[in-house]
Amino acid sequence: MPRRKPQQPSRPLTGALFAHERTESGPGPHGGEQYVVRNISGAQAGKVYRCPGCDHEIGRGVAHVVAWPVDFGGPDERRHWHSGCWGGRHTRGVTRRWS
Repeated sequence: MPRRKPQQPSRPLTGALFAHERTESGPGPHGGEQYVVRNISGAQAGKVYRCPGCDHEIGRGVAHVVAWPVDFGGPDERRHWHSGCWGGRHTRGVTRRWS
């Protein structure tokens, strides 16, 4: 009989960060707010997303970042960005509304 992998307990989006997460200031209607940022490797990227920085698709298998607001964020507030678009967010702005 195969062994089941223990499930990790879910955590609220506020509070302590995982080791692979960091906080950065970000764009959006709440300008200058802090965002939790997580790098997504190409191997982890199994879905197609639309980047709010350039309004182009992030394809399957493409490394990118996901970010969400620290103070008012929930699962619906996460946005997937091309790494370059996230890096240039302060000079380029946002083409799609954050919310």
